[in-house]
Amino acid sequence: MPWDSCSGIGKKVRLSRILKSGKAAVFAFDHGFEHGPSDFTPERSNPRKVVELAVESGFDAIMLTRGVAQATADLWAGRVPVIVKLTGKTSLRPPDMQMQQYRIGFVEDAVAMGADGVAATVYWGAPGEDAMAEEFAAIVSESERFGLPVMILAYPRGPSIIDRHDEYIIKYASRASVEIGADIIKTHYTGSTESFRRVVESVPVPVLMSGGAKTEDPKEFLRIVKSVMDAGGAGVVVGRNVFQSQDFVGTARAILEVVHKGMDPDRL
Repeated sequence: MPWDSCSGIGKKVRLSRILKSGKAAVFAFDHGFEHGPSDFTPERSNPRKVVELAVESGFDAIMLTRGVAQATADLWAGRVPVIVKLTGKTSLRPPDMQMQQYRIGFVEDAVAMGADGVAATVYWGAPGEDAMAEEFAAIVSESERFGLPVMILAYPRGPSIIDRHDEYIIKYASRASVEIGADIIKTHYTGSTESFRRVVESVPVPVLMSGGAKTEDPKEFLRIVKSVMDAGGAGVVVGRNVFQSQDFVGTARAILEVVHKGMDPDRL
């Protein structure tokens, strides 16, 4: 997209809001739809409380579903960029349908509420890869009319994927994501700084690590984030490692220190 077109300028402006100085710690909060109540303690079962803490923590952006974004707009509007997640699936579906995402939101609605980006998942290697990739490509086309950046949740899954953290698999998923128009990639950590650097260097768009399930040792998670940043990664998209932490704000701010200042996790 030409940077001197209206939509090109809009995309550049919105990307700069999300990726401050080219880096970002994004709070992911689509778990209520994807996983259900089991992810939350009673104290954090109400999405308003969690979004309030995320805004207070100073995250660079927050990824929400349309409904939660609407229900919490008074908390985030004008304070932090929001990325609206446009695809999903519930854990109530039969096991053989768990690797298929479907549309749960629309680009026009994200634009109407003032979002700075949209996001969608593709399970690369899954039986339904074709439908998810086609849906993602449609979201990209719709978003380009409005100058809205699109983040892909590039997750290798399926019967042929033995190790979804394998460097080759992650490089392939990242390259495929670029091929269908992703502006930002969220994907799995490959296990080392060197291997993740090769992933980052293989694509021409920012790569952020998926935070994944909660790590038992918070310091170990921060060390992984530091490894991602040392590899040239653009940051992290994190949910459970923050909202399942006893110290939500403290954990979030430690992640921000590592992402933006390169702080040594063992000194935090």
